[in-house]
Amino acid sequence: MWVEITEGQLSVEKIYSWTVLEDCGAVVLFSGTVRDFSDGRPGVTKLSYEAYETVAFERMTDLAKRALSEFEGMGRVAVVHRLGEMTPGESTVIISVSAAHRDQAYEASRFLIDTLKKSVPIWKKESWMGGSDWGLGANSVKET
Repeated sequence: MWVEITEGQLSVEKIYSWTVLEDCGAVVLFSGTVRDFSDGRPGVTKLSYEAYETVAFERMTDLAKRALSEFEGMGRVAVVHRLGEMTPGESTVIISVSAAHRDQAYEASRFLIDTLKKSVPIWKKESWMGGSDWGLGANSVKET
């Protein structure tokens, strides 16, 4: 299990290579990347991520453990999130899972990213040509 919160760039290749196991026939890797637009906010220039790091790490670890125990045939699970400023095209989060079969790998990957977004205290601030504000439905950790 690989769980990490970092301010450094994320390496899709490194995480993918770590996830591969000889007895697993599937690897699913999801990379959430910064895009250059958001609803009503064209021309996004950067995203800034903050987290309540202690709780975020604990919850990410719990999610990884749940995926390993609740989905059949699991091999490895990586849940890696980046903090700080990122520009369009950069990875902000990587979920990578290996499993005996593709169905389990896809299901576990979807569970991990969907549950992470709902339950892990990580917030994003969007900056675009017309201004900046916290992502829709989010506030700075300092404001909560």
